[in-house]
Amino acid sequence: MGRILYRYTLREMLAPFLLGLGVFTFVLLLARLLRLIELVVNRGLPATQVIRLFSYLLPAFLELTVPMAMLLAILVAFGRLSADSEITALRSAGVSLYQLTPGVATFVVGSMLVTTWLAVYACPWGNHQMRLALFEIARTRATAGIRAQVFNDEFSGLTIYTEGIDPKNDRLIHVLIADQRNPDQQNTIFAAEGTLISDPARHLVTLHLDDGVIYTRDTSGRSEYRTDFESYAVSLDLESALAGLSEEEEDPKELSLAALTARIATRRATGTPVTAELVEYHRKFAIPFACVVFGLLALPLGIQPGRAVKSRGFTLAVGVIFVYYMLLSVGQALAEQDRIPAMLGLWLPNLVLGTAGLVVFRRAARELPVLPAFPWPWLQALRRRLSPRSVEQAAP
Repeated sequence: MGRILYRYTLREMLAPFLLGLGVFTFVLLLARLLRLIELVVNRGLPATQVIRLFSYLLPAFLELTVPMAMLLAILVAFGRLSADSEITALRSAGVSLYQLTPGVATFVVGSMLVTTWLAVYACPWGNHQMRLALFEIARTRATAGIRAQVFNDEFSGLTIYTEGIDPKNDRLIHVLIADQRNPDQQNTIFAAEGTLISDPARHLVTLHLDDGVIYTRDTSGRSEYRTDFESYAVSLDLESALAGLSEEEEDPKELSLAALTARIATRRATGTPVTAELVEYHRKFAIPFACVVFGLLALPLGIQPGRAVKSRGFTLAVGVIFVYYMLLSVGQALAEQDRIPAMLGLWLPNLVLGTAGLVVFRRAARELPVLPAFPWPWLQALRRRLSPRSVEQAAP
């Protein structure tokens, strides 16, 4: 019977897991997908290049959504068993909660291993490749970083506005530039058209303007003059527009576990702060361990009696996920500010929800209510005093 029950519970969890994985991943990726689609439609980037960017983003989102989908799968699967009275029948046959755990444990361990692989290997690879791809896009197609009818201030000291962009030849139509790179004077440039030409070797983009005028004003306000031109060139510093993308030292999120460990050791030896590296190091293990925490909570919560299985399971999953990632965000923020140790900040949600999971699991194993409605005597007394019958008796 144990082998049959093992296979049965695994089959029950598989479908809601795949559905939850797709839904959660799509929701988290939605904002990025819209931005990637805009690059295809408005910027003229090849669809194949956008698909590559999408593949680099995917591991970071799957790292979060695999534990979420596993939590939803357990809640929905065991909620369905409870709603159809199959849990009651199994208990009548002498099957305890502990005998239902092998299938869940296999599912939890599998999800944890996948999430660990994503955190340790796939996410650093994706983050590194994304940095290189964005730098390459900015080098070869400068218009990918400039949007029409928006004041673009990515280039240091320059604000660029254009009414339209022709992505085929990197041509800007009706250009306005506010040039404040020279502290002694301010230039406002108007041009009928402009062409962006990138220089990959020097990380520079030159904007060639045609048929325009320059209004120059010194900072003291004592002199102003106008210059008409047929052709004018403005150099745009690509390095400043892509701050952080071309740094020699990689971001901690791009490092493998071995490289991250080596950097922590090197920085400690030289007395350099290692806060960012420690935060990323503990994050690589804390998030995969969330699968164990979610499993402890999901099984006892899932077998509670109820009718609307899917809606209840989704609501419980969203509630647990919200609490977990709220605690994670707070703990990580405090750790990054050096207000608490990185280990405590990143493992705080696992500690809090893991303790709660152990409590509710033990109560469910003893067939006690997981969440008693009124566990405290003073609340029970308050409920009696506020009941309609008590109010009617107190009325004259």
